[in-house]
Amino acid sequence: MDRPKTKEKTMNMIGTFIKPMHPEGRKFVAIFAAVTVGLFLLTPILGWVGVGLTVWCYYFFRDPERVTPQRPGLVISPADGIVSLIEPAVPPAELGLPDAPLTRVSVFMSVFNCHINRAPVAGEVTAVAYRPGKFLNASLDKASVDNERNGLAIRMADGRDLAVVQIAGLVARRIVCFVKPGAVLSGGERFGLIRFGSRLDVYLPEGVSPLVAIGQTMVAGETVLADLSEVPDVGNAQAISDA
Repeated sequence: MDRPKTKEKTMNMIGTFIKPMHPEGRKFVAIFAAVTVGLFLLTPILGWVGVGLTVWCYYFFRDPERVTPQRPGLVISPADGIVSLIEPAVPPAELGLPDAPLTRVSVFMSVFNCHINRAPVAGEVTAVAYRPGKFLNASLDKASVDNERNGLAIRMADGRDLAVVQIAGLVARRIVCFVKPGAVLSGGERFGLIRFGSRLDVYLPEGVSPLVAIGQTMVAGETVLADLSEVPDVGNAQAISDA
């Protein structure tokens, strides 16, 4: 009578450690595996090194299911990683947003993080703009300006715009975006990935403050980055400033 429950528990335990792989990673895992076979023909030691690298490659392209908070107005982290920067910055000009500083939250992804990128909010993609560039360390502030990048402008139901920008890093050489202008995204929906280490920048709408701190660990599609419904008391802030 307990066998079905035991089987279910076993499957849940396996699912905890073995995650599905995104199709983008299949050819890379195949290449790593083929090289590993060649290394075994040379020496078993190199072969086992190849096995480790092949497993890492599979792990890099893992695509786990995520449970996205459903309360309206929440901005969700678009990437796994660490919050590396929080500062005012002007969104990339190619996205067509106003030329005014907005709060930018940067999430740095190491080569050990899951690199599937997810929509921070629900809305319509009004712009997708790719710009070639350098491959500096993605944790550096100037990476937002100098590095290869791909940006999305998302218009939410209330008419406000939010920008999310994929930025290539020191190791990354390929930004992948799955959506085009006109696409309607749900919060937490997959929209792209970056291969082998990178960063995501989120430009929050005017007046919205982040609920995260530098150094905080983020989980794509799950961690709440900001709350659009929490609008600061402008009158109170002005009074404090005047005082």
